[in-house]
Amino acid sequence: MTTAVKAKGSKKTGVDKFLTLLRFLLIGAIAIGLIAFVWQQIDPNNPFARWRNPDAQPLTAEQIKGLVVTGLSQGAMYGLIALGYSMVYGVLGFINFAHGEVFMLGAFTGFVTSNKLADAGLWEGGAFIPSVIMTAVLAALIATGAAVLMERVAYRPLRGSPRLIPLITSIGVSFFIQNAVILLFGPGAKGYPPNPEWLQKKRRFDLLGDAFAFEVEGTKLLVLVVASFSMAGLWYFVERTKTGKAMRAVAEDKEIASLMGINVNKTIVTTFAVGGAMAGIAGILWGLLFRSVIATTGFLPGIKAFTAAVVGGVGNLGGAMAGGVSLGTAEALAPLMLLEPLGVAGPTQLRDAVAFLLLILVLLVKPTGLFGERLSSEDRA
Repeated sequence: MTTAVKAKGSKKTGVDKFLTLLRFLLIGAIAIGLIAFVWQQIDPNNPFARWRNPDAQPLTAEQIKGLVVTGLSQGAMYGLIALGYSMVYGVLGFINFAHGEVFMLGAFTGFVTSNKLADAGLWEGGAFIPSVIMTAVLAALIATGAAVLMERVAYRPLRGSPRLIPLITSIGVSFFIQNAVILLFGPGAKGYPPNPEWLQKKRRFDLLGDAFAFEVEGTKLLVLVVASFSMAGLWYFVERTKTGKAMRAVAEDKEIASLMGINVNKTIVTTFAVGGAMAGIAGILWGLLFRSVIATTGFLPGIKAFTAAVVGGVGNLGGAMAGGVSLGTAEALAPLMLLEPLGVAGPTQLRDAVAFLLLILVLLVKPTGLFGERLSSEDRA
């Protein structure tokens, strides 16, 4: 009987066959795109290019390096937002879709603060760095307060409910925050003041000679440095502090953690607060890099950050950051390195599609994410 059950369980269904076919099609398309790109780099007038993309031009080394830097800087922000998704899911087991709006509130706080400082003449010269630090701290505080209030008002009363209920509630909270911001600031885009000229200049970094030399715009360098320090600080907090150990214990098993004397409610609030602070920092970095924010700014980056969390492994903080960087890099490189050689029209307009195709590919090949999931005992059961 056991043999019969195993034989029956091992039989592939139509869905399994379809997913296998889809997996091979995606991997095959990527392989063909890469081969076409390499061939295009060697000979832009090759037969495949003449057939699919007669206007094909090879990318220069500087262009590729620029795309990598752009992808890393944008991916770092996705990673910071994704940390909040992973932390909340690890502790409560649901996706907080209003987390993108926490990021947006951080960006709006940066908009208000930076313009006030610019009016006072403090957004330039030697006062710029202290002004940015103060703006980032305010953005993190506002985002933290919003995340904590969200947990206390919207999610704590629903903690014992089926998971679909807080999930739907988070979508409602997201729309509420968007419309509240529209009511306060209007529906139009709000601009940050211009960054100082010295921040906009490119810095050259020689890593093993001219072939590996990079020129990085100061703003993107600032994003990478701040994101790196934020991630390192979060890792130390979670892995080395008493509060971080309590968070990991609650994420593993709330009941046992409570029996061990851990205040579960306080730990959950701390989780929301830390995730909100990371989103607030990402918001001010977004404003410095793109210098514009609207009420729906948090929607698409929030969805992509959730995608990054799934790609890296839900509940895995290192995986969330790595997933964000991977997603940002894929968005920057794939349109010109994969889609254009295949003759796809307007490849740069398909950057969002690339992000979700990466999600589909990862789920098909490694459903637990690139670095594996870290779930509670209840979710693993």
